Amino acid sequence: MDLEAVRAAFDLRMRRDAPPDGPGSVVERVGGVVVQTGPDAESWNGVLWSDLDAAGADAAIAAVVRHFAALEREFEWKLYGHDRPAGLAERLVAAGFTPEPQETVMVAEVRELPTGVRLPDGVELRPVTDAAGVALMTRAHEAAFGSDGSRIHHQVLTRLAEDPDSMVAVVAMAGDEPVCAARMEFHPGTGFASLWGGGTAPAWRGRGIYRALVAHRTGIAAARGVRLLQVDASDDSRPILQRLGFSALTTTTPHAYGARG
Repeated sequence: MDLEAVRAAFDLRMRRDAPPDGPGSVVERVGGVVVQTGPDAESWNGVLWSDLDAAGADAAIAAVVRHFAALEREFEWKLYGHDRPAGLAERLVAAGFTPEPQETVMVAEVRELPTGVRLPDGVELRPVTDAAGVALMTRAHEAAFGSDGSRIHHQVLTRLAEDPDSMVAVVAMAGDEPVCAARMEFHPGTGFASLWGGGTAPAWRGRGIYRALVAHRTGIAAARGVRLLQVDASDDSRPILQRLGFSALTTTTPHAYGARG
């Protein structure tokens, strides 16, 4: 895989010319920056792409802040490791943004990835197709990360109701207990699908559930003709994905503006 070419395609199709990621969201330019504005505060609002120079960076940042302030929206600036100019992270912090943990953008060709699903005894996968499934998914997220899952609950439930073909979601159940959940979002015309979630409840970590959910979604991606899978990987998931055949493309550090939950 030509990582330089894939990164160029990622920047073009998934960032600069990105389609909206959900019903009611709008992708638009604010100066030299591409932003997504969601239909409400629970949707994802933020910066997808920028190509700035040192002379105009601060003014561009200020314009984006004004855009979302007028809507009274908290938002994030998805800053990538190769974004220009040098020192953009420091400029964002100076403008009032708070950096969140850095993640590694991982990519792989679907045809090169395993699709065999191996789960520990007592665990089964359940597709998420309705409100009851979304509730289980939210419980799995909260058990894995110890954080409020209301934003994910809203986003997944809205997409299932208004654009169900754009996403698949699954929850791993140990009896009646949801122990892991994940989703895959499709981006028609880009060649990419993106993987999200996969956090596992502490008592069930190290048993291959995360790998199984990646394989499960890879099989679906292959059936739909997707060429590339992309993941924003935490430090915990990055080595697992590397062993499965993913490669590091760049890094991303979300910079939050406002108190995001």
